[in-house]
Amino acid sequence: MSTRIRRGSATGKALILAALLTVAVPGAAYAKTVDVTVSTPGATMGPATPFTGVTSHADCPDGLVSGGGADQAIGNDEMSNGNHVMGMVPSADGATEYTDTPGVVGADPTHWMAFGGSGSRSSEAFSTTPYAICLRSNLIRHTQVVMNKANGPTTGLSSKLVTATCPAGTVLLGGGARTTPASVGSLKPIAGFPTFDDAEHHFGSIAAGDGERDPDSWTAVGGIGGGRGADNMTYAYALCSTDDIDLKHVSTTVHFTEVSGPNTASTGQTATAGCSREEGQLVSGGAAISGGNVTTTDFSKATSGGPHLNGSFPSDAAGNPVGDGGANPSYWTAATHSGGSPSPGSYSDVWALCLDVRHGHKR
Repeated sequence: MSTRIRRGSATGKALILAALLTVAVPGAAYAKTVDVTVSTPGATMGPATPFTGVTSHADCPDGLVSGGGADQAIGNDEMSNGNHVMGMVPSADGATEYTDTPGVVGADPTHWMAFGGSGSRSSEAFSTTPYAICLRSNLIRHTQVVMNKANGPTTGLSSKLVTATCPAGTVLLGGGARTTPASVGSLKPIAGFPTFDDAEHHFGSIAAGDGERDPDSWTAVGGIGGGRGADNMTYAYALCSTDDIDLKHVSTTVHFTEVSGPNTASTGQTATAGCSREEGQLVSGGAAISGGNVTTTDFSKATSGGPHLNGSFPSDAAGNPVGDGGANPSYWTAATHSGGSPSPGSYSDVWALCLDVRHGHKR
C-alpha cells in the first residue's frame, strides 16, 4: 500500500521538511539510547537451617538483563555470621542455571537468580533479595552469556579463580559468580568483577581499575573456610553484546572503590562506586571481599576463612538499595561481612560498569 503526497498540502510539506532535516543532520533520526530499570520482587526468607540454601529471582518484563545482584538480611545477633551469598547469575527462565559445557551458553536472558546459603549458624531472620538490571537500547538489541567453570576450591582456607571472556567484537555488559554445593557451609563466592583477558591483568587475575576502559571479561572467585569438598565448583559468567554493533559508538568505563575492613569478628562493611552522566549509564556492578590491592596485584583472599559477601546491588550514593522500578540508577554497593572470627587485613571492593553509546571512542 502506498501513501501519496499531494503537491502543496501541509502534510506533504511537513514530510519533505523532515526528510531534509534528516539529510542535513546525519543520524538525528537515529539517536543511540541506553536506559535501564531495576527489577526486584522483594525478599525470599531463609535459609532457616544450617548448611542449606535458598533461591530467588528477578525478572525483566521489558528489556534484557545486563547485570544483577543480591542483598541479604542477616539479623543482628551472632547468628548473622552464618548467612552468605552463594551466587548471582543470569538465567534463561528464572529457575535454571547455565552449568554445562563452558562457552557461549545462552542468548537474550531476561532473568537474574540470587542464591543465599548458611554455614553452621542460621536464623529465621535470614533472607535474600535479587536485583535484575533490565537494559533497553536501540543499539544493543541482543546479548549472549559466556560461562566458564572450574573444580574448587577443595581444601580449607583456599580460593579458586575463574574467568569468562566475551567473544571478539562484542562488549562486556556485566557478569556473575556462583559456587556449589550449598551443603559445604563455608564455600561461597567472595568476588565477581570486570577484568581483561590480557597479560597486563594476568588474564583475569587482576581486576579492572578505576577509570579503565572497555574490559572484556568477568572473573569469579570462590572461597572456602575450614570445610572441604572434592565436588566444589566455581562458575564465572560474562554478559556480552552480540557482534552486530558498531564498536566505534560504544564505550564502557569502570569505576572502583576499595575500603578497609571488616576486620573484627561479626562485623560488616560497605563500599559504593558510581557512574557520572558524562561516562554513561550504570549497567552492572561487581563486589569482593579480599586481601586488598585487587587492581594492581593478583586477587588474594582475606586470611581468615569467614569473610563473605552479603550483597552486591544497585544503590543510591549512600548505599541504599534501589527499589523495584527504579530508573537509571548511578551507583553500585558491595556489602561484606567478617564472619565469626577476626579478619585482619580484609578489604571491601566494589565496581560500577558504565555504558556510553553517545560518544564511544576509537578502539
